[in-house]
Amino acid sequence: MSDINLTPMMKQYRAAKEDSPKDAILLFRLGDFYEMFFDDAERASKLLDITLTKRQGYPMSGFPWHALDTHLPKLIAAGVKIAIAEQMEDPKLAKGIVKREITRIITPGTVIDAVALNPECNNFLTALVMRKERFGLASLDISTGEFRVTELDSAAAAETEMNRLGARECLVAESLLDEWNAKQTRPAEFVRKMLWTPLPDWIFSRENSEETLKRQFQTSTLDGFGCRDLPLAVCAAGAVLHYAIENLKHPAAHIRRLRSYQNSDYMTLDSISQRNLELVEPMFGNRESTLLHVLNQTSTPMGSRLMREWILRPLYNREQINERLDAVEALKDDPLTLAETLEVIGTIRDLERIIGRLNLGSANARDLAALAHSLSIIPEVRMLLDNFSTKLLDELKNNLEPLPELVEKIRSAIVDEPPQIITEGDIIREGYSAELDELRRWARDGKNCLSEIQAREQERSGIKSLKVRYNKVFGYYIEISKSNLNMVPEDYIRKQTLVNAERFITPELKELESKILGAEEKSKALEHELFLQLRESVLEYTARIQDIAAAIARIDVLGALAECARRKYRGG
Repeated sequence: MSDINLTPMMKQYRAAKEDSPKDAILLFRLGDFYEMFFDDAERASKLLDITLTKRQGYPMSGFPWHALDTHLPKLIAAGVKIAIAEQMEDPKLAKGIVKREITRIITPGTVIDAVALNPECNNFLTALVMRKERFGLASLDISTGEFRVTELDSAAAAETEMNRLGARECLVAESLLDEWNAKQTRPAEFVRKMLWTPLPDWIFSRENSEETLKRQFQTSTLDGFGCRDLPLAVCAAGAVLHYAIENLKHPAAHIRRLRSYQNSDYMTLDSISQRNLELVEPMFGNRESTLLHVLNQTSTPMGSRLMREWILRPLYNREQINERLDAVEALKDDPLTLAETLEVIGTIRDLERIIGRLNLGSANARDLAALAHSLSIIPEVRMLLDNFSTKLLDELKNNLEPLPELVEKIRSAIVDEPPQIITEGDIIREGYSAELDELRRWARDGKNCLSEIQAREQERSGIKSLKVRYNKVFGYYIEISKSNLNMVPEDYIRKQTLVNAERFITPELKELESKILGAEEKSKALEHELFLQLRESVLEYTARIQDIAAAIARIDVLGALAECARRKYRGG
């Protein structure tokens, strides 16, 4: 269909579609719905099992905006890319068509939504660079900020590492993908269950990659990250970071470290060995047969992810191995304190992903409440660790920095059980803002005035069934049944006729409506503003919270191993 025949809204849709990746499904916000059109509508209707309809002759499907959490995991599981075009202004205030923009592009490797993530596994976005049979590999878990690079000297080594990472998506240069296709050696030889995304070659250039990384980490050199002799890894890392930030449409300050490693630092376990040994995945569908199932007595999602990492990446370094064994032995030999430690740690939420969502602007009030609760437990964990004295446990305890001022900052602002949506109010605690308290008071007292008006008008008119009601279309009104219309006062103004009743307004009621609704709207807007200010202020604690999260994850894994040792220990 030519643009001449399209409505202004559909022209806007077409423009948004052109700004999206060509293989992405565009979710176009129209009021309370995400709508899809043309081929996207047909694809989505099949993947999501939703109704396919037509609008002005072209295919259309959609779902309520609040159902995104339900449908997003299905799209991601199918390897689909999603572009979201949101309304950038209040439709009530818009002059002409509502402004809309692409606010986020979601792919299997860049998803940050908890509903589409496995809490027990990292979600790695990877990039692969190849020069003369040598490979540079970068992996980034956007949800946690975990960012690593390495270089490998064979396709087999690259395949082993990518299988170990369980990457959901891999970025490659367009020229490299063309070369593979020409030779009929598509990258499926590395990892089969993964989305391969080609990008322009310039994104992988050394110059662009170094500039992207130095800008992110605010450094003049990458030498401090151990990347001086890893040029291919740097190219891969820059491409991963570029792609992530472009898709997120938001700064990602929680990505603050880049760690280089060599496969020689760990025992090599190729995909065949991993499968035959049933380390993390069963051969025949029974997960209870895996080593991960046996050892994973962890209490937190952070610990569960790290346990998987330790199993797939056994240490070579004797000193580090002995440090872990000493810690496990000390924990095992004090079963009462071990049990108490595991119980306390079990109440700590997923700090890694909470701080990720905070930095990406997607955290809600429940995330902040969970953060405050988790941080309030840290002093108790430190106290329990005082019962042990090993090098590793002492180091981990020292990384558990209590942050009482942050806990108090959040708890003084956020109610105990906040709602999930951050724009509808009921988030900020009474007493936090005098201005907000005043608006709430007027909205509450104004509604009490409505009850007084209803009682007074019943008395004045003699109509005992008279009701003062409200809906979004007409606002506040007086409803009177048709059998009582002969008793309606002369100053009532007819607003609407129903089958069995009539609706009226009065100047007093309209004036009160303006004050009540104005107070409610202003209070919601102010709450949202106060929440965003609080969320922004928490970001300065990002590094310290990440250090706490890393320490808790390691304590959790060591405790789980100690618990397994205690249960299996037979003495002798």
